[in-house]
Amino acid sequence: MEGITVLILLIYSGFTMNLVLQCGLGIKGVVESKGSMDLSALIKSGIIFASIILLWFFFAHILFSLIQGIFIYIILFPLSAACYSGLEYLIFKFIMKKEIKDESIISFPAGVTAASVFICINLANGFLEAVILSFGFTAGIFLVNTIIREIRYRAALEAVPVFLRGKPLILIAMGLLSLVFTTGSLLLFRMISVG
Repeated sequence: MEGITVLILLIYSGFTMNLVLQCGLGIKGVVESKGSMDLSALIKSGIIFASIILLWFFFAHILFSLIQGIFIYIILFPLSAACYSGLEYLIFKFIMKKEIKDESIISFPAGVTAASVFICINLANGFLEAVILSFGFTAGIFLVNTIIREIRYRAALEAVPVFLRGKPLILIAMGLLSLVFTTGSLLLFRMISVG
């Protein structure tokens, strides 16, 4: 039964990330970007994963023992932005010796990271659960971006009505994906709550 709960938690976290995308965080990067996925997209996904783990540990174990209450949630976004930007700068500038491009897999990774950390703080009881949730969040973000990029690619090849070309088709696709992911997320959350 423990393995089933872990699997449900993993899938739930991936589905839950679409709630963040549905609220507008990261949609701009998907709608605006025109290139194919490359190595930097995978590295940025890895940076999101590492940021979530670091911030979960900081908030759940260090900061929570010092300060409790709503103040933790007020500093969540600025710390998420600093953590993601710092890791991105460190990896791209010093390790890979590359310039950081403005066009990324997600236009606003700090917001996605902050939302992921918020959910992770409230759900994860231990390190293993935090890693599972973080992996699910990262996989969910990557999956949605991959689907949207494929829709963009197919729309360029197929006969699409003029009024749907480009951004309108992407926004409609994001809306449909959000409905599917939200329903799946709610069903899995009920399964976790019952189990």
